[in-house]
Amino acid sequence: MMVPAVLLLLGALTAVLAPRLLARAQWPDREPVVALWAWQCVVGATLLCLALSMLLSAAAAWQAVRGRLFAAAPHGVVDAYALGAAGGPWATGTALALACGGLWTGAMLTREVLRARARRRARDAELSVRAPLLPGEEPVAGRLVVLEGPRPEAWWQPGAVPQLVVTTAALGRLKGSQLDAVLAHEQGHAAARHDWLLHCSRALSRGFPQVPVFAAFEAEMHRLVELAADDVASRRYGRLTIALALVGLNEDRGVFGPSPTAQAHVPQRVRRLLSASPRLSPGRRLRLTALATLVPAVPLLVAFVPGLSALR
Repeated sequence: MMVPAVLLLLGALTAVLAPRLLARAQWPDREPVVALWAWQCVVGATLLCLALSMLLSAAAAWQAVRGRLFAAAPHGVVDAYALGAAGGPWATGTALALACGGLWTGAMLTREVLRARARRRARDAELSVRAPLLPGEEPVAGRLVVLEGPRPEAWWQPGAVPQLVVTTAALGRLKGSQLDAVLAHEQGHAAARHDWLLHCSRALSRGFPQVPVFAAFEAEMHRLVELAADDVASRRYGRLTIALALVGLNEDRGVFGPSPTAQAHVPQRVRRLLSASPRLSPGRRLRLTALATLVPAVPLLVAFVPGLSALR
């Protein structure tokens, strides 16, 4: 029963230490795409540790599970895990608790997806009322929809026919290629499917609010996806253009004042764009990506080492 316990301990250490290391690092703001991948690997490794511990605990508690789990394993592999003598209340309780956690995670993710679809349908219905198609006009993906509105706003409307929506106030603020930069920013979100990252992080955070790593995961996803989309726009239209567009869209919302607001990340994004910090070298980006990819491989290694050692 040592392997399930080690996996639980490894999952706890990953959930505690990895977010702290990422929070102290200076490179995530310079390479948000790599940082997004690193966070996904950390959370994936944590969940993988729990899933593997659940499977091995269930195998220790119930012979039927053990027989199915190791049905194709050569002789001696089961003995290497010492599961037969490790069953009991501890194994049963661990397996049931982790299984309930897995079911709750699936329920939270399903709820988040259903809520997102409901919000999308409501926005589509509102948009069809405020900006209906003209007779004979066909919906076109990526078309620009202009709405009457006193507040400068721009957002990407996902769906079967995604489109960029801007208000007339935003058109009055955005000059030159700033509107194109905003469009590139929103297209960067759509191309990278950032909405799915936000759904998953929100589901984990709201399903397990007492787990700090999931709360940090949600907060960092909201921040890093915006930085990544800013970089997509800045590579096409320049950092100054997208920075000025951000200022134009948000200057009336009080985000640049001394009091923090819900959009407090906007000034940080503008400062980052204007500071023009150089990107990391390709070699370092590759090393960081490879290191992050190895994190989920550690629990797999821990889980399979006893079985592999029995085959020698």
